Amino acid sequence: MAITEWLNRAAIFNRDVLYDALEKRPKHRPLITVANHISCFDEPLLWGMLRMRHYVNTELMRWSASAAEICFDKYRHRLLFSLGKSVPIVRGDGVYQRGVDFMLEKLNEGRWAHMFPEGKVNLTKEVMRLKWGVGRLISECKVSPIVIPIWITGMDDVLPNKSPYIPKYFKKVTIYVGDPMDFEDVRLKMTSNDGPMEQRKLITDMIQCEFARMKPIAEKLHIEGGGVVPKPTEQT
Repeated sequence: MAITEWLNRAAIFNRDVLYDALEKRPKHRPLITVANHISCFDEPLLWGMLRMRHYVNTELMRWSASAAEICFDKYRHRLLFSLGKSVPIVRGDGVYQRGVDFMLEKLNEGRWAHMFPEGKVNLTKEVMRLKWGVGRLISECKVSPIVIPIWITGMDDVLPNKSPYIPKYFKKVTIYVGDPMDFEDVRLKMTSNDGPMEQRKLITDMIQCEFARMKPIAEKLHIEGGGVVPKPTEQT
């Protein structure tokens, strides 16, 4: 919270959407947040938007997918990230690896899981093809999850993606929390003729389209520093 909102200038739009999902959703209903990934500081600085009442409730806090080769390569890293409720994901091992299984187990307990579905820090800042792991989580949850997309702008100014990787301060960051996505109808319409791969692809493509919608809005908010976030039906 201190780095995100005190030592930098963070403009956070629609944070109440996330608060409501954390505090008011039924206990059995899982929550998945997905965000673009532009800096190694995205996680955990993104969660500087939360309040102290969220931090002190360990059952409320998110489980986060993390790159195994970076976050779990040494004992001290494994200890640190495990305590931070990070889950090792091995790039290239596909959607049926143990880390994804573990996150699905937690979601089926009604927990919150966060993913960066681009699968890496996106240096281009353009909407890129998303990994299908998030599609598997959404399609295989016992209860259809609430899915909240988030678009981040400016975090790579706080921690540049180039050596010497020294954090900067008093930079401008914009975090745009999108409207919840409900996949219940999509899950119900999937028939036995739709294989798991088709289901994962359809769901992941829908999130990718939502990212593409949110990106120009977040960038405009970042430049202007304020304003009202338009609803999807208000856009031209």
